[in-house]
Amino acid sequence: GWHRDLPRPCLGEAFFCLEIAGLGLREMTSEIAVNSNTTARVLSGIQPSGVLHVGNYFGAIKQHIEHQDRFPGDAFYFIADYHSLTTVGDPQTLADQTQGVALDYLALGLDPAKATFYRQSDVPEVTELTWILSCVTGKGLLDRAVSYKDKVQQGINASVGLYTYPMLMAADILIVRSTMVPVGQDQTQHLEITRDIAGSFNSAYNTDMFPLPDTLLNDAAVVPGIDGQKMSKSYDNSVEIFATEAEIKAKVKRVKTSSTALGDPIDPDTDIVFQLFRLFGHPDEVEELRNGYLAGEIGYGKSKEMLRSVMTGYFEPYRARREELENDSDYVEDVLQEGAKRARAEARFTVDRVREIVGFSSSAGVGAAK
Repeated sequence: GWHRDLPRPCLGEAFFCLEIAGLGLREMTSEIAVNSNTTARVLSGIQPSGVLHVGNYFGAIKQHIEHQDRFPGDAFYFIADYHSLTTVGDPQTLADQTQGVALDYLALGLDPAKATFYRQSDVPEVTELTWILSCVTGKGLLDRAVSYKDKVQQGINASVGLYTYPMLMAADILIVRSTMVPVGQDQTQHLEITRDIAGSFNSAYNTDMFPLPDTLLNDAAVVPGIDGQKMSKSYDNSVEIFATEAEIKAKVKRVKTSSTALGDPIDPDTDIVFQLFRLFGHPDEVEELRNGYLAGEIGYGKSKEMLRSVMTGYFEPYRARREELENDSDYVEDVLQEGAKRARAEARFTVDRVREIVGFSSSAGVGAAK
């Protein structure tokens, strides 16, 4: 059955976002790992493919930190460094950006007493599961993946890793037996692929090993970039979470506006400055800007100054914490290592079951997390 006693490592901490049922681990002890059938779990991963920006924060990170309180002990977040190899080729850049993601999450409020945080590459079992799953997955399924075609069109190298990216993503989900996967509207195909892969494995081996995860759409608003498109590093329209005051001022100055004359009403629902401001401002301030726009009493000069002010102040309390963490790399590494121990216990449980199902000998004690 699903129940099995395993050594349970101490808890650590840690982005992708999945809400998972079927696993316990409610007590934060260093005793036993896996799992009851009555609790929910959140897991999410983020690629260290660049410096995190405001779109990352409001689109995902903010919800991740809130989830650690909704699911204490059952929030798992990982830095998807295996995935990032499809786009990041320089080793030092990858190491620096991975460390940057860890610093950002911890500074923004990720609590290692509530959430498990780890590097994906510290849980190598996910690569073994990827291979096994690939052997029951039809090539046509990956041929239909829209994200591969989109990324190639953007100039990303058409590597085998990029092509099989959905396989690794499926393994990320299934290695913890996810049943619900919160995703953005533009990521639903990945979940459909994962469901197909899980179904293929279950059918091939006449098992119910993997549940077919359901989509839980992330209702967070799409954060516009300074040009009005979705904020993205690849569009060069983002504002970094921990940008300096001078950098924020320069970016706000470049926010795209209409040709509305001073004194004429501005429609807040189509205005990029307003869309950004409402993410940061207090509801009373947001209402003030909305009414000022509609009455023609606030123009772009004032609204951009209001935006600059709230953007600068919003992340200020977290900036000092990040600076502290930058000077305590041992603590950050300890958090990641402890998180990896716990995540590997979960992964090992799944992979041991899968190995038995496909006919491999037991791997007990071989390569297992210490």
